[in-house]
Amino acid sequence: MAVPKKRTSILKKRIRKNIWKKEGGWAALKTFSLVKSLSTGNSKNFFVKQINSKPLE
Repeated sequence: MAVPKKRTSILKKRIRKNIWKKEGGWAALKTFSLVKSLSTGNSKNFFVKQINSKPLE
């Protein structure tokens, strides 16, 4: 027979929620850092095709 589970305390719930939010913050920070390095051309992880502004003659 199914038995109801005990209620999770508010403190545990808040701790888990903060950990989850922090992981999202780290992912956003890493993404921003990667985009910044790509835009400045200092990236060592990706090869970006450079587009010349002058047309070929």
